Amino acid sequence: MIKCTGKLGLSFRERSSESSGRRLHAKGRLSVRALPRSGWLRGEGALPPAAAVSPSNRRRFKKAPASQIFALVLLAALHTSSNLFAGEIREAQVAGGFYPADPAELEHMIDGFLDKVPHTIRPEGTLAALIAPHAGYVYSGQVAAFAYKQVQGLEIDTVIVLGPFHRGLFEGASVWQAGSWKTPLGEVPVDSELASAILKESDKFKFIPQAHLGEHSIEVQIPFLQRVLKNFKIVPIAVSDDSLDNCRLLARAIFNAIQGKKVLMVVSTDMSHYHPDEKAQTMDHWVLDRLVQKDAEGLWADLSSRRGELCGSAGVLTLLEIAKLMGDTGLQVLQYANSGDVTGDKKAVVGYGASVLYKKTTGENTDMLNPEQQKELLKIARQTIETYLTAGKMPDIPVSDPVLKEKRAVFVTLREHGELRGCIGNTVATEPLYLAVQDMAIQSALHDPRFMPLRKEEVKDLSIEISVLGLPQKVKSSDEIVMGKHGVIVSRGGRSGLFLPKVAEETGWSKEEFLSELCSQKAGLPADAWKDSSTSISVFTAQDFGEKS
Repeated sequence: MIKCTGKLGLSFRERSSESSGRRLHAKGRLSVRALPRSGWLRGEGALPPAAAVSPSNRRRFKKAPASQIFALVLLAALHTSSNLFAGEIREAQVAGGFYPADPAELEHMIDGFLDKVPHTIRPEGTLAALIAPHAGYVYSGQVAAFAYKQVQGLEIDTVIVLGPFHRGLFEGASVWQAGSWKTPLGEVPVDSELASAILKESDKFKFIPQAHLGEHSIEVQIPFLQRVLKNFKIVPIAVSDDSLDNCRLLARAIFNAIQGKKVLMVVSTDMSHYHPDEKAQTMDHWVLDRLVQKDAEGLWADLSSRRGELCGSAGVLTLLEIAKLMGDTGLQVLQYANSGDVTGDKKAVVGYGASVLYKKTTGENTDMLNPEQQKELLKIARQTIETYLTAGKMPDIPVSDPVLKEKRAVFVTLREHGELRGCIGNTVATEPLYLAVQDMAIQSALHDPRFMPLRKEEVKDLSIEISVLGLPQKVKSSDEIVMGKHGVIVSRGGRSGLFLPKVAEETGWSKEEFLSELCSQKAGLPADAWKDSSTSISVFTAQDFGEKS
């Protein structure tokens, strides 16, 4: 059994950081000096800090060939258990620091973060990957929850988690290939088959325990996964070499290995480190815009020039290269904040972002529901609202129609005496249609921030409308939007907004008025943001039906 207590490895500089909410102390006692071409293996404070692991600083720290790292690990193994390479169990390293060590407290904290994520913030299309921060949960946990909320309840076989090694640089990647990872919430098995498939793609990929022991970037993602998924495996991959050649090599290996499998990728990274709030936001939004554009080369150039910062740059660049191999994809930023938003100290902050990568298909809604199916969904919505307001719980409604059990995206609109009373939905299919209708009915009744929660005496005056959505598809310009047919989503720099197709008919707006209101009213962007090439515009169709008023 591997018990990673931080006592194996190199000594490194003591570093005080809000990342874990406490001062971190290096406990390593092994000192290695004068190894040729091994910048991070010099020991005694020679390891670069997290912020140094970037293209702009790489010239100051020569990468250690994997063979030298492996030799170092063998040397270290003489002082520790011979089970170091067994890969049986990786014990939690940062429980009690980055996140609570008590299981009940940890569950309560994560569930609290997830509960605060609005249901209206959803990605477009079929989910492929998440980008989430890895600081202490008190600082970045709420931002991370925006990403993890999107996969809650999905059926995923394996999660590949890409994280940086904060204490140095090495070429290739370290793939944990066997055993399991343990957190206070239990053990998660490693997908040995998938890990082996990735390892076989290049001799630059190895299992290097030194790159995982004492490192928090991957570990802090696991408890979130344990709360939102069931019966899944993981493939932890540590990578610090963010040269485009290395990222492309790793991207191809992962892409080849995951074909035909239910795999989610998670990339662990924080953003700018220790800049004043205004500068940090400027730097981070440059990076977020590059992400939305899926521009690996542009992002690498920005990181090299210090226009932006990502401590997990290698994982992010690898994901962008995977996106190229996947074909028609999109990347949506769900949330951005920094440590100053939590502490109130804006003098030196760390940036955090949550994003999703999704696979596009089509914007057309070709699977239309028949009148009986429409009637049943409307009945489900009304029964759900009535039961929830009376008994305080979701009714268990049996459904036999297989069409209603298909995963579809949906909006539920409530009107009282003809006036809007609530409207909430999602743009990605994450659960069966009838369950999505139940969820969105309750959200519209109780959690639309524009209205007070619905009271049970108001239910008799409600009319319910349902919109079943097709998958969004990005368009090159507003010229492709057909008013009355297309719903529209605009997004830029972490902000997004949506109008259903019926909004155009109900308001009588021109296309320019429609898009201007969407940007200003829904996305919180300038009214003319839709004219800016950096603003992403996607369209979708919807099948609308409702009760008679």
